[in-house]
Amino acid sequence: MYEARFPKKRYKHTLSFLNEVISKEEKILDLGVSNPFSEILSKEGYNVTNTKGEDLDLKTEVVKTNNFDVVTAFEIFEHLVAPFNVLKDIQAKKLVASVPLKLWFAPAYRSKTDKWDRHYHEFEAWQFDWLLEKAGWRIVKSEKFTNPVNKIGIRPMLRRIIPRYYLVYAERV
Repeated sequence: MYEARFPKKRYKHTLSFLNEVISKEEKILDLGVSNPFSEILSKEGYNVTNTKGEDLDLKTEVVKTNNFDVVTAFEIFEHLVAPFNVLKDIQAKKLVASVPLKLWFAPAYRSKTDKWDRHYHEFEAWQFDWLLEKAGWRIVKSEKFTNPVNKIGIRPMLRRIIPRYYLVYAERV
């Protein structure tokens, strides 16, 4: 998935945010299969269990457990048709999630070869906030950040100054 484009800045930023809001003693359920970032979290001392690649639009049972203190979802909800259902069904008391922000100068991402690697949603921050609140979450901390690319052009220049990701820590109401 990340051949020659490992998202180092995004991972560094997300890890710093997570360190501020989650203790390493808490048990984390990370939505999505094991990936380079969940491996980084484990190496950093976090107790992380990944889901197995279930279609979370159809099967939310994986989050209906009290076995975890925190659910993390890094760039997951944009791939779901109905992220509300998963957010509503999460039993953990804490959530750390990031989503790509809708950019006015770029269409939503869609892989032509991998049906799972497509964005059904790209959010404006207020939309994701509203989704979380409607699903029973209270946002405690949030921030936006850029994701520059080392290319020449107008869009790469805009990516240096316009936030691309929105990161949220929320607690169950």
